[in-house]
Amino acid sequence: MIVVRSVRMADLDALFELAKHAGEGMTTFKPDRPALTARIERTLRTVAGTAPLAEQGFLFVMEDTATQQVVGVAGLEVAVGLTQPFYNYRLGTTVHASRELDVWTKMTLLYMSHDLTGYAELCSLFLDPAARVPGNGALLSKSRFMFLAQFPERFPARICAEMRGHFDENGESPFWNEVGAHFYQIGFDDADYLSAHGKKSFLAELMPRNPVYVNLLPEAAQQVIGKTHKDTQPARALLESEGMRFENHVDIFDAGPVLESHIDTIRAVRDGLLVQVTLDDAAATDGVRHMVSNTSADDFRVIVVARAPQGDVLPLTCEEAQTLNIAAGATVRALPLYPKERK
Repeated sequence: MIVVRSVRMADLDALFELAKHAGEGMTTFKPDRPALTARIERTLRTVAGTAPLAEQGFLFVMEDTATQQVVGVAGLEVAVGLTQPFYNYRLGTTVHASRELDVWTKMTLLYMSHDLTGYAELCSLFLDPAARVPGNGALLSKSRFMFLAQFPERFPARICAEMRGHFDENGESPFWNEVGAHFYQIGFDDADYLSAHGKKSFLAELMPRNPVYVNLLPEAAQQVIGKTHKDTQPARALLESEGMRFENHVDIFDAGPVLESHIDTIRAVRDGLLVQVTLDDAAATDGVRHMVSNTSADDFRVIVVARAPQGDVLPLTCEEAQTLNIAAGATVRALPLYPKERK
């Protein structure tokens, strides 16, 4: 059975191996053992309630219980930008007009922005290619919304998610090559590494002081602003189906889109149901897949079952209940895996 659960320190080796397959642009999930160790420790402090707000974040893993193999990871930061600046570009518009010459020109600009400071952030989503079977990616990504729905008091009013930007067939970022490289004088991977490790002072020191006129950039850079990496397009579609939208913010390195939403408009928060569990190993399946999560902050778990609640009751098999680490009579949260997947 596939389960998404809270990370444990025992997952370190598996996460390190998984990160080797993540590829370019995964700023927050690198094959760096000290950084991964610190990430897990920070999650454990957050769960225990000992981490200050600026440090709080959660990390979840997807495990195949049959093999006990970790096949995916998903992160959720509580409030970004409180100690380290959270930079983005905001797309804006300016107009140059001359009545005398009868000329009117509208141009797009990139403004350096701190608009998303204090937002919660979805991050570090990666699923092993071998585990990319129907439903797994949706469960891994949306499990974080189930956590948000269960513990809204732990989070601010708004949430964002930076999508990986476009890279060409040579693994190069056209936007970085035509914009960032001129200011920072280092390679994309080096800048990405420094940013991922909290060493962001170079951004403030070297970034453009004035807005960047998009129309003056080479066509290759213009075309990828707000464009999603081919491997991240399914993840973007999933987030948009849950209520997140592109609101004209892009990443400062690769110009990937940033999706945003009020947390209380997310589908899991708005439509999730709290129901009581009964145990029935002969529980019928009706083909309506539901995510089901327990209500434990320190051992949060989410699975998919092929049945819908019956009123305020949800029958689970003993294996399903064991995977969620609950007993008969427990309260769980249930939500259709996909918005249209209802009876």
